[in-house]
Amino acid sequence: MSLTPQWLDELRSRVTLSTLIGRTVKVTRAGREYKACCPFHNEKTPSFTINDEKGFYHCFGCSAHGDAIRWMTDQRGLSFMDAVKELAAEAGMEVPAADPRAAKKAEEQASLRDVVQGAADWFTQQLGSSNGAPAREYLTKRGISDATRTAFGFGLAPDSRSALKEALKKFPTAMLVESGMLIAVDDKEPYDRFRGRLMIPIRDARGRVIAFGGRILGDGEPKYLNSPDTPLFDKGRVLYNLDKASPASRQTNRIIVVEGYMDVIALAEAGIADAVAPLGTALTEAQLGLIWRMVPVPVLCFDGDAAGQKAAMRAAMRALPLLRPGFSLAFATLPPGQDPDDIVRARGADGFTALLEDVQPLVERLWAHEVAAGPLATPEERAALKTRVLGHADEIQDADVRHHYREAFRERLDTLFARKRPERAQRQPWTPNAPRGGGNRRFGPDPRLQLPADETRSIGQAGISAPYVAALIGGLLRFPEALRRNEEALTRLPVSDSGDAELLGVMLDSAMYQEGLDCEGLLAILEPMKVYNRAMTLLRADGMHFSFNRRLESKDEAAAARETALRDLDEYIGVLVTQPEIRARLAEATADFQRTMDDEGFARQQKLYAMDKELTRRLAALSDSSSQ
Repeated sequence: MSLTPQWLDELRSRVTLSTLIGRTVKVTRAGREYKACCPFHNEKTPSFTINDEKGFYHCFGCSAHGDAIRWMTDQRGLSFMDAVKELAAEAGMEVPAADPRAAKKAEEQASLRDVVQGAADWFTQQLGSSNGAPAREYLTKRGISDATRTAFGFGLAPDSRSALKEALKKFPTAMLVESGMLIAVDDKEPYDRFRGRLMIPIRDARGRVIAFGGRILGDGEPKYLNSPDTPLFDKGRVLYNLDKASPASRQTNRIIVVEGYMDVIALAEAGIADAVAPLGTALTEAQLGLIWRMVPVPVLCFDGDAAGQKAAMRAAMRALPLLRPGFSLAFATLPPGQDPDDIVRARGADGFTALLEDVQPLVERLWAHEVAAGPLATPEERAALKTRVLGHADEIQDADVRHHYREAFRERLDTLFARKRPERAQRQPWTPNAPRGGGNRRFGPDPRLQLPADETRSIGQAGISAPYVAALIGGLLRFPEALRRNEEALTRLPVSDSGDAELLGVMLDSAMYQEGLDCEGLLAILEPMKVYNRAMTLLRADGMHFSFNRRLESKDEAAAARETALRDLDEYIGVLVTQPEIRARLAEATADFQRTMDDEGFARQQKLYAMDKELTRRLAALSDSSSQ
């Protein structure tokens, strides 16, 4: 899907920003502008301004800034394309389709949405009918008020194999099967999937019904039944209550992850609106990504029983490879055998909130789990503990976070076992510039290894230095297609300057939500943001010594030069990402060698230093390639 800058400008011009924001925030006219208390941070004196004429909002307290699209992504938690589609629908504009196949797929999904919305309406009607009395009585016993019942769209599926099929007979049977409302087995007549169950709609981030969860009324198995995966619903990529929890988290600056939707609803009944739940599966990488978009350290609050604690550990293991500076998990410990519903019933919202104030960081949860996994009386058992916890650290892809986890686990091991390291006053650890001679010569350095060149010494010390980041972002602005294929590597890049880090993050988000993005389209997206001026400065700095920073002078040279620039840019990104990790591992190897003074440690140190030297050579070659 390609959205031209002109089309996006037209969309923004048709949206009255103060009206859009005024739907969820109380705004007051102040001259030609509007003012409000900022929805992105807690404040008592309004510092949030809205300018309809210029089409942007700005907070002088926390620097939140953006246009109508940015409001929908930041405040509502929508993706870029979902925000554009919702605004376009209100403005009476059609979003351009990329090709006929995409248009046909969108039309089919719209039809399936009609099916599930029709089912949701019918389930709600059944709950309010005379047939719904037992279900309404159950909700009352669970302490769920009429207001909460309405807000979450509760319904009832009668105990019938054909009632829903008959109610939705205006839709083709094949469509009812595809939406998950009917079950088709071999050559038998399709029948209702949900029968004799309390129905709970599952919504996407835009609040549209895409699936259902059903709790059985009375005895029977399974107790809870979810819709199958459909073109609308992928249970591993959806979080229950995300549409309501995302704006709530802007106020609380937290997200609580509980086990099931009834836990979410119980918390909402108690006034705690910022809770979400996975849908019958362990927390997935995609769901972690959704949560981390809202807050950097979400709180996992699973049941206090054995199954709940196992689920918490599975989430911890799933998160380890994805950790990066500032982003982690925290764990709230519930009393054994109790879930969030039990807590709020017995102690109210304040009692549950008190549990959230005493959370356990991820590193502590991993440590406590492994220490409790078995006895530690023998050397072999202690060695096994060390292997397990350091193995967890090695799962972390970010080199800096991995290093700190290893150090944290080593400190805990030393404290637990009261280990005293022998003094090695006569032996110094090998470093690349250590003098030869003295002590055992087998620990001396290879004289052929030299220190890294001055021009790359800064890489990996306090983040990538400014000139290298400038060259990188300048190249990505010229060739935005490199953003998507290097997304994983670029998110790991340690950019020290906060402004450049923000610009790179916005560029990655833009490329993620819009395929086929070119330089002009990317600049159009950046134009209303505060990072735009920095982007233009970097784009004009075409004198940097890399092929991807050169302005293409003519069409004749464009194709070949473009291919070379893209190839060099991919390699440049690889070097910038890899070298800090190698430097961190080299520092670890030096520290390990200081403790062990063995041949294996020395060999590992030499190997890492040789790798670092090769990366330095590649960086220099890339700079030279711009003049070839």
